[in-house]
Amino acid sequence: MAAKTKNSVRRLLIIDDHPMMRTGLAQLIDNEGDLKVCAEADNAGQAIDLVSKQKFDIVLCDISLPDKSGLELIKDIRALQPDLPILVVSMHDEMIYAERVLRAGGRGYIMKQEGGVKFIHAIRQVLAGQMAWMNFTSSRILEIFSGVKAKAGHSPVSKLSDREFEVFQLIGLGKGTRDIAEQLHLSVKTVEVHRANIKTKLEIKTATDLVRFAVRWADSAEKI
Repeated sequence: MAAKTKNSVRRLLIIDDHPMMRTGLAQLIDNEGDLKVCAEADNAGQAIDLVSKQKFDIVLCDISLPDKSGLELIKDIRALQPDLPILVVSMHDEMIYAERVLRAGGRGYIMKQEGGVKFIHAIRQVLAGQMAWMNFTSSRILEIFSGVKAKAGHSPVSKLSDREFEVFQLIGLGKGTRDIAEQLHLSVKTVEVHRANIKTKLEIKTATDLVRFAVRWADSAEKI
């Protein structure tokens, strides 16, 4: 095979708050002659700064970040660089987040436990202008963009906005209103409004019932 020229190497940005994960991904990617990790970020703020100042061909982004949801970060990156493709790399099951990632502007989703071959294949798919979803069907993607409602039996949690979903997840992890406000950089009043909206959308009457439902959902999501 002919040697790759410098201009043919595709530049990648990895966004993940676990140093060992970033290192492992970078080593895997840099073994490919035409792919190179040119920068790393462990939070959304660093990522936005890098995207604003450097040119990348693809971004690999985790969902769980310390300062902002990966879903919100995807939207921010898309606002700055509309043509910059984003592949989500997450420990969470794809079917929990796939629709939200797609709506935010992500081009694919791969779970961290997938093997290196599948991981590199997903990167190349996205770089080629395709979508890379492991389990999310093309028919479901078409439904989303055509405005077709989800089938009966779809999780009621899908009714929540991305921000409400973040609050709901943190409730399920045992976080109180003030803790949630601090983690999401919101006011306590704003979190209380989100909690009220969540109860309405999920048809839950009391705060206690909301906590119970969120905890059960979080537990079942971890087992998927």
